[in-house]
Amino acid sequence: MTKVPFINISDYNYPLPDDRIARFPLEKRDQSKLLLYKDGSITGSSFSRIASHIPEGSLLVFNDTRVIRARLMFFKPEGARIEVFCLQPEGAYGQTARATWKCFIGNAKRWKSGELKMEISCPAGNITLLAERGKVIDDAYLVSFKWDVPGMPFEQVLEYAGKVPLPPYLNREPVESDAERYQTIYARFNGSVAAPTAGLHFTPAILESLEAVHCRFEYLTLHVGAGTFKPVSASDAREHLMHEEEVIVEKSFLLKLLQNLQGHIVPVGTTSMRTLESLYWLGVQIINGQEPDGHFNIRQWEPYGSEVKIPASEALQAIHDYLSRIRQTTIRGFTGIMIVPGYRFRICNVLITNFHQPQSTLLLLVAAFIGEGWKQAYQYALENDFRFLSYGDSCLFFAKNVEID
Repeated sequence: MTKVPFINISDYNYPLPDDRIARFPLEKRDQSKLLLYKDGSITGSSFSRIASHIPEGSLLVFNDTRVIRARLMFFKPEGARIEVFCLQPEGAYGQTARATWKCFIGNAKRWKSGELKMEISCPAGNITLLAERGKVIDDAYLVSFKWDVPGMPFEQVLEYAGKVPLPPYLNREPVESDAERYQTIYARFNGSVAAPTAGLHFTPAILESLEAVHCRFEYLTLHVGAGTFKPVSASDAREHLMHEEEVIVEKSFLLKLLQNLQGHIVPVGTTSMRTLESLYWLGVQIINGQEPDGHFNIRQWEPYGSEVKIPASEALQAIHDYLSRIRQTTIRGFTGIMIVPGYRFRICNVLITNFHQPQSTLLLLVAAFIGEGWKQAYQYALENDFRFLSYGDSCLFFAKNVEID
């Protein structure tokens, strides 16, 4: 039974006029506004000046996942359009000739059986892609795909056949520029169906300015799922079912964290933050004798079940030592951690993020990080023409209370 108290989701609502949602990015990534919140004080700046606001010598942690073109549009012979939204593979990425993915299906009632077919033109020639609907899993379906180009991985097929999976609240079809702008400049590993949007503001010049104040950069991977856009529909947020997302972390990254725990660890985005805090709970599992069996799993309410006094340094060292014992340099798993008010942060003490939807799990995370100050911060943003959501402006939040030892 979780110790999380009743969370009235209506307390985490705010008025968001439709015209304040940024439907397109600015011409230059780093020209977005930056809201600063520290010790209850709120000021405005520009993201281009973030190096002057980040504590000198900070360790910035980026999510290097890459957004895949997850939306496939099929048409039945009689003309019905079926949208297949690819969420995650059953098994490993990189499958060739055949692959099975968990998918959302738009207009599913018009596709109850049989194969759908798509003809694709690409530099390698023509591709025939076939899709067959399988069993229901939760609120999605398993879909089996086949294509006729030997050796071509399914992710490459998606690059030719799919559309950029823009957030539904943008309420528009993707344009050519979205292929580049809805992707961070450091994206490396295919797997997300939504961008880690705090990273969209970064440019090579911004990274250089941060290096000039002795900041260092490290990278982890969390493949962002479509559940990130799922609003909390229950009146009590404790009844919300948090989505799980795949996490990949290198052993060398753990050493960097251990070396910087007494300084400022700055996750770029809520995905980086959720991964960092999940690592703490993985370390706790290992210390308590629950070593991963292949892949680790951090459950939604795991941090709230009992009082844990294990220092962050011990938890991270436990993961590092575990990887040494099994002679591995990478650890993989899934996290469904839901960070809500009352959570005690173990790793992160500064956060770079965007403005989030009302009544969302991401807004709950921000409220957990800076307390009731989120209301003043968002009100300031509304009164000062900040742009909201994925293509909107940015925030630099300093934690209300962090226990790092």
